[in-house]
Amino acid sequence: MLNIFIKGGPVMYPLLACSIISLTVIIERFFFWIRVSVYHNQSLVDNILELCRAGDWESVKAKATGSKDHIIRILVTGILHRQFSMAKAMESAAAEEIKKMRRYMRVLDTMITVAPLLGIFGTVIGIITSFEILGSAGIEHPEAVTAGIAQALITTATGLGIAILTVFPYNYFNSNVEYAALAIEKYATSLEIVYEKLPEASDKQVGG
Repeated sequence: MLNIFIKGGPVMYPLLACSIISLTVIIERFFFWIRVSVYHNQSLVDNILELCRAGDWESVKAKATGSKDHIIRILVTGILHRQFSMAKAMESAAAEEIKKMRRYMRVLDTMITVAPLLGIFGTVIGIITSFEILGSAGIEHPEAVTAGIAQALITTATGLGIAILTVFPYNYFNSNVEYAALAIEKYATSLEIVYEKLPEASDKQVGG
């Protein structure tokens, strides 16, 4: 591997940086989504909605205390601001949660774009080097240009390899964000519907 890296020429160094950045972000996001999955408590979410349906806010507070589930955090934010604007409070909390889920995704997107371009750049440099060597050595010695051709092929393959291996986790993380956003919208809407049917919400609307 070291021999191939050296043969790839100077462009291999930024490609190495791209691979390290991509791998670091992929590992970080992988553990992030593991934590999201571990912290998610579907039964507690359903229980809190039931308590909200009964208007038992004290029990909701007791149940939700200490929970690290992102959906519960959003619902609790809406409940705490139910006398003002439940929908806007949950919308703001949801935006903050989605922002955390999308963190570093632009970095992966950039690596997917930049790595193949660097590979092509290395290819161009390798071909230029080959022609320079061919011009000085003459066509009688074609073996002299093999180093430049090898450099061109190695950088192209490396750039494409980085992009291909990055695009799969990138799409996986994006699909997780979309799924989480739909789940947040579903439960936030459910809470709004439940609250609107409560007497205190009706009294507030009549009073307003």
